Amino acid sequence: MAAKRVTLADVARLAGLSQTAASMILNGRPDTRLSQDAHDRVNAAAQQLGYRPNVAARGLRTDKTLTIGFISDVVATTRFASGLIKGALEAAEEAGHVMLVLETGGEPAREAEAIAAVLDRQVDGIIFATMRARELFIPDLPAGTSVVMLNATNARYHTSVLPDEEEGGRSAVQLLVDAGHRSGIALIGQNDEVEREVFRSATVARRVAGIRSAMAANDLEFFAEESIWLWEPEDGYRSTKALLERGNDVRALVCMNDRIAFGAYQALGEAGLSVPDDVSIVSFDNDELAAYLRPGLTTVGLPHEEMGRRAVELLLSGQDAGQVLIPMPVVRRRSIAEVPQG
Repeated sequence: MAAKRVTLADVARLAGLSQTAASMILNGRPDTRLSQDAHDRVNAAAQQLGYRPNVAARGLRTDKTLTIGFISDVVATTRFASGLIKGALEAAEEAGHVMLVLETGGEPAREAEAIAAVLDRQVDGIIFATMRARELFIPDLPAGTSVVMLNATNARYHTSVLPDEEEGGRSAVQLLVDAGHRSGIALIGQNDEVEREVFRSATVARRVAGIRSAMAANDLEFFAEESIWLWEPEDGYRSTKALLERGNDVRALVCMNDRIAFGAYQALGEAGLSVPDDVSIVSFDNDELAAYLRPGLTTVGLPHEEMGRRAVELLLSGQDAGQVLIPMPVVRRRSIAEVPQG
């Protein structure tokens, strides 16, 4: 036989207070005007009895279910971007909310089903997240639905949390400049001339803008730029190998992501060159593999956990904050050599 559910009346009875008083204390009302002793008795009674509030009943009274919908494309099943969920879960738990996570694989039909599922459960708001930052289409939602875009943007829902890619791009170049690199610098993964008619995403464009801004500010130019559409290790390997075969005096590489850098390491090693003694490398994302390369790869990381936390905070605050940019941390390892001066 199932145990009888502990009710608010049970807690109030054990604490020696009215149900109204117990309810105000358990719901965290700041203006109860009840003594500290009354608060202590209610909390102790709730703990002793194992009281759990009836969320459905509370939702009917307050129009809040303390539940957040988190809908993503492949964030949950992609190790690289899972920090978005981790940060969001931590923030939701701290705020006393439950987060309902659904994954769609980026398929429109599954997205519609996921949206229907969270709306049926009367969530207090929805976070839409993507693994790769991009403009995300969202079908019509009921008026008044709170929405925050995470690592994504949408023309109708203006509050979005994104990495500060432009500043991150500047940071990457500045690492080379601070180490004394002035010549022989190549960009691997991007060539504006070749990709003139190609649009990857607004965030990639910002990363590139930051890189070029820092190069110009330091009166530097790339001697070569290698265009890569898929930023994967094999593409980084092929591009770096082709660069070396042209007989260029390569001293440093700015790689558009860590997977490209992984391939660059292999091409350099195959050519008998070492990192960083012969060629320095700086990259982006702080993928797990960056720490396992030898020497470790210096990279500008994606602040996924902090982004997830901020998305929940913005959703619960209800404010239209526009685009919120989260700083990208510099992760210093050993892939950049100091250039002797003089």
